[in-house]
Formats: sequence, C-alpha cells, structure tokens
Amino acid sequence: MSVANPLDGRHAVVTGGARGIGAAIASGLCENGARVTIMGRNEAALRETASRLPDAAGITCDVTSAASVGNAFAKAADSFGPVDILINNAGAARSAPFAATDNDLWEAMLSVNLTGVFNCTRQVAEAMGGRGHGRIVSVASTAGLTGYAYVAAYCAAKHGVIGLTRALALEMARTGVTVNAVCPGFTETDLLAESVANIVEKTGRSAQEARKSLMRTNPQGRFVTPGEVADAVLWLCGDDAGSITGQAIAVAGGEVMT
Repeated sequence: MSVANPLDGRHAVVTGGARGIGAAIASGLCENGARVTIMGRNEAALRETASRLPDAAGITCDVTSAASVGNAFAKAADSFGPVDILINNAGAARSAPFAATDNDLWEAMLSVNLTGVFNCTRQVAEAMGGRGHGRIVSVASTAGLTGYAYVAAYCAAKHGVIGLTRALALEMARTGVTVNAVCPGFTETDLLAESVANIVEKTGRSAQEARKSLMRTNPQGRFVTPGEVADAVLWLCGDDAGSITGQAIAVAGGEVMT
C-alpha cells in the first residue's frame, strides 16, 4: 500500500453508488487505489457511473431484500475478492405529517434506510472480523441526530442506523474493524431536488424560495457538497482513523453539534 494510494488493493462496496453522495464516495475510493463495486437499483445509472471510474463495477441490488443483497455481494466477491470496506449509502426520504404516515410509508422508510444497512452489513462484518481489518461506514443524516417535523419515519430509521452503528462498533472493537456513520445536512443531490420540488408543490413557493428556506438550517448559509461528505467517509476508511469507531460525524456546517 503506497502513500499515494492508501487504499491500494482493497475492495470497497458502495450502495446507492450511482449518483450524488454515493458516486462521490466511489470516485474518491477509486482515486485512493480501491477496487469499487457500486450497487443500486438502476442498472443504466450504475453502468454509466462505473464507466467513468478506473477500477469499478456496477451490480444491481435492492438493499431491502436479503436475497438480492446476498446475490449482489457474492457477485462482488467473485469480481474483486472479499469486501474490505462497506459504505452503506442507499436511502430514500419521504415526508408526511405524522397523522398521514401510514404503515406503507413507515415500512418503506425503515426498509431502505435501516433494514438495508442491516442486510448489507451482515454480509461482511463477520468476515472482516476474521481477517482482522475492515471499515463499515453508513451515510445516515442529521435526521439520525435530531428530529425534524413531517419526516417521523425517516428520522426513526436514521436514528436506528446510529444505534446499530454504536452497538456493532462495541461488538467489533477488538477485531480491527471500525464502524462509523456520517450525518450530512442538506446536500446538493437528487434528494435535495426532490425536497425542493415537494415544498414548491405543497406551498406554492418558488424553487429559489424553497432552497433558501432549507439553506437557513445550515449556520454557514449554504448546502453541503457531495465531495465534502465523501472526504469525511474517506478519512474514516483510512488506516489513520483506526481508533475512530462508534461515531456519528455531522457534516452539516454546524447545524448539529455532537
């Protein structure tokens, strides 16, 4: 492993890796020498993103399905070997007042945002521990650290990710495997665009007004960039972060302080 390529030869899996934060993380991992498998539901998007990276492959995967996850991780191991780094990035957000949050919405948010993390982590944690090294990083959200109105199901799922991170970090503390979460605030991604469109539809405000209302939650007065989240994740994946485990690191311009 060279200083120029600190992750040289390591196999990283990034779920939700075709766009936004996931794509930025995948790119950073490749730039640091890792072989990267990006996973997601959209085969065309996976193929397009993987084609722009030096040592990457795309595999379709539905993280809410244990069977789909098992098949995808088996294919990934066949291509690039055992997984050394897992980035749980796949997720979705839907908003509704609590009174309008039905079982379907509740279960959908928990399935993709929490059960998906469980399904993927279960594929790699034991093997990482057996080899004495590994990195598991989940992209949670500031919604895992505080509450927001009208996204009760999403907040519950992301709080669950933080709880899972802390519990597993303690279980694996002596194995050489670290388990952490990064918690972005509003970030310039497709998810942000969807949030803006939702505000426009429900309030009649312009897109610019909607963006400004969301931006005000960040004390720096701006949105986070996918690259800033990726940089935090890459640090956690490196050997120099070997003593960092069980942490939920906010990347949010001071919106949430932990």
